[in-house]
Amino acid sequence: MTIRVHNRVTLTLALLLMAALTALPFLNWAPNRLVSGQPLGLQQVANGLGWWLLLPALLLMLLAFWPQKRTSLALTLLCSETLFIALIAAGGYAAASLAQQGHPLARTSLGSGFWLAAALALLMATDAISRLTRQALWRLLLNAQIWLPAVFLLLSGQLDALSLLKEYANRRDVFDQALSRHLLILGGTLLPALLIGVPLGWYCCRRPAIQSSVFATLNIIQTVPSVALFGLLIAPLSGLAREFPALTTFGISGIGMAPALIALVLYALLPLVRSVVSGLQNVPQAVIETARGMGMSGGQIFRQVEVPLALPVLLAGLRVTAVQTIGMAVIAALIGAGGFGAVIFQGLLSSALDLVMLGVIPVIALAVAVDTLFKLLLSGIQRQ
Repeated sequence: MTIRVHNRVTLTLALLLMAALTALPFLNWAPNRLVSGQPLGLQQVANGLGWWLLLPALLLMLLAFWPQKRTSLALTLLCSETLFIALIAAGGYAAASLAQQGHPLARTSLGSGFWLAAALALLMATDAISRLTRQALWRLLLNAQIWLPAVFLLLSGQLDALSLLKEYANRRDVFDQALSRHLLILGGTLLPALLIGVPLGWYCCRRPAIQSSVFATLNIIQTVPSVALFGLLIAPLSGLAREFPALTTFGISGIGMAPALIALVLYALLPLVRSVVSGLQNVPQAVIETARGMGMSGGQIFRQVEVPLALPVLLAGLRVTAVQTIGMAVIAALIGAGGFGAVIFQGLLSSALDLVMLGVIPVIALAVAVDTLFKLLLSGIQRQ
């Protein structure tokens, strides 16, 4: 009798998950935040109860051999979600137990085994959701509900003993300031990019002869490394601020927000302009001719016909631009723009991994949240 694997993705991820839980450290304990500390395996976690985490992983391996029907996919989603929440709960419980036994300055951080296992559990859940339904809205809702128990554990205080939460408690003001600055950079990039990119894309669509030169210029800008572009803007902006001191009252200087926003807007133009051109070009010519035959003017055709039909493509380009900006804003901290990049680089300079994670995790969460919002908006528009 031949045993058939019905879901190779789940089987592969489950095997990797088992390897992560058994071979890599689940936690890392250190007497203080400046010492690397010692790794703790799964057998040392939660008074030896950490081995129970292998049970959902084993069930996931078995589910890979079941026919891919709704029941097996729902069980795969349930097991992977249970494992994800159990990993977080076990980490918080173990950190609280170690905090009661050790010195108040001792730190318990999540190890590489935890991070890899949690990522693999989320991947298996996402794969199961994608096979369960094809509707974008249901996929988003099912993916969102995975995080509800994790948020409950976080708000209930059961994870406060983890060093990551201790870093947040010690630097709450810095974290809030970094979040507001990161959102300011995002908004300060998207608004000028829309004001420049949409008219430029419209002009390129109406004048196909200039498309090649415009896209060639934007492609060259896109290939320049972000650090190099930030550096190139320092000298001219410093010169402007020196020649016209009044500009400093508007924040124009060689370092800070001004060069960061200029560089990020330049990077945002290529995907935005390309999406505008693609969206307008995909509007059926017959629809435009029909609108023209009804007596609509050029402006009316653009506002009432072309823009609504091109909007999904435009939003898809804006979605890429927003996620790209959130990531690149981290690099802008090198020239004093602030944001979560400042937290990350401060952690790197002090060799504090938890401080690095305090900046990295919100950036990832912010990118995922913005991407999800755009997906919801796109699914709502496509339903109409």
